[in-house]
Amino acid sequence: MLPASIQITGELLSAAEVQDICESLKEDSVRLLSVRGCQLSDRDFARICRSVSESRSLAQLNLNLGVVCSISRTRQLAEALKNNRSLQTLFLHGCPLLDAGLVTLNTALTTHPGLVCLDLGDCMLGDEALALICGMLPPDGAKSGLRELTLSANPGISFKGWSRLSIAVAHSSQLRVLNLDYNPLGDQIAGMLAVAVASSRTLEVLDLEGTGLTNHSAQVFLDMVQNYPTSLRVLVLTENNISPELQQQICDLLSEGDDDDRETSPINTGPNRNSILLPIRDKYQPIRDKYQPPIWLPHSNSAPQTLTLTSGLGDSLLGETEM
Repeated sequence: MLPASIQITGELLSAAEVQDICESLKEDSVRLLSVRGCQLSDRDFARICRSVSESRSLAQLNLNLGVVCSISRTRQLAEALKNNRSLQTLFLHGCPLLDAGLVTLNTALTTHPGLVCLDLGDCMLGDEALALICGMLPPDGAKSGLRELTLSANPGISFKGWSRLSIAVAHSSQLRVLNLDYNPLGDQIAGMLAVAVASSRTLEVLDLEGTGLTNHSAQVFLDMVQNYPTSLRVLVLTENNISPELQQQICDLLSEGDDDDRETSPINTGPNRNSILLPIRDKYQPIRDKYQPPIWLPHSNSAPQTLTLTSGLGDSLLGETEM
């Protein structure tokens, strides 16, 4: 029997329900586990973590919206990740990890053999945490690292922190999707990110929605896509003080580049086509909670490979979707 999905949102989980989840994990019958926004006792959370550590089928774990709400739970999750070898995608959006939480998780995250997608949006992170995250984006030619990273709504990160991330992105050989929406970046940081995008050979999706940008930033990105080759396919600029005309010009140029790639790139029909992770934009949608104050909205984006300035978040690395 193929591994199934367990998806529960915003409920108070009973001990019996947790027991069912744990048994399914231990039987390797779960590929996606999502308990986003759910309430459960510390004891039951520890039971789930122990089962995650033993699972050989679990590929996506969604603990969004406060499920990891204390340092003790962070430690338990870290222990689970140290033993687990199957996980590819981890969502912790809206969990108050703080820098101390990232310090606790760092070793487990950086040494995990399969983790390629990480959502740390709205986790109250600062520069110390971001320095650790940059270590998950190894320089070109080094070990494999993250392919999709979400850092939405972490206003505690300073100019120095974003500068360090820009350098890491410029030299990352793996990163394809970077979501920085709802951070107070401003034009100066956006300029550094434009240089990073121009240097990156892999980055395809950059979400800068609601980041305090102006036409100055848009003009920099427009010049970049007009005059320099780039892997970028989607640039999200909504909720900024940028003219619709500039946004449309950028969108049109990115669309033209994507069309050219599809016309010139040969289709790989060899036996290893499905044995590796396909480009993120060619797969399915991420299960992440896109930050839009004052409410939480689950992200939904139809039509892979469709370029848009109103969504465009990268396709995630697993095939299930959460309604």
